[in-house]
Amino acid sequence: MLMPKRVKHRKQFRGTMAGKVTRGNRITYGEFGLVAASPAWVKSNQIEAARVAMTRYVRRGGKIWIKIFPDKPITAKPAETRMGSGKGSVEYWVSVVKPGRVLFEISGVDESVAREALRLAMHKLPCKCKIVSREELDAIVDAKG
Repeated sequence: MLMPKRVKHRKQFRGTMAGKVTRGNRITYGEFGLVAASPAWVKSNQIEAARVAMTRYVRRGGKIWIKIFPDKPITAKPAETRMGSGKGSVEYWVSVVKPGRVLFEISGVDESVAREALRLAMHKLPCKCKIVSREELDAIVDAKG
């Protein structure tokens, strides 16, 4: 499971997920990508499940890049615990995903295989996503800004 080796602060505030991304919104390595269409916290085990689904489908072909990393700790208090007595312990790690963020990239396989692999990965994630090629995404990003 993905998580940072060490962090400056053990616990974080929740924060907000308002707005669209300004960075990480282009396909830089691969030919096809999975782009988030809604905001979400993507857990480390969801990222791993999506990665496994993609690599199993492409079977030794192509290259896959994971463009998100879970660096936000999420805390939880034990069940049936009274209020107070501090913040809970870190339970899992998430990556904050905003609309427009490229989550995964793939290259080295033909388009139908790439789209199917990304479709399988999309079902493992908690946010709405769309599959785009590098040319489509560059045209969209350039037109917006």
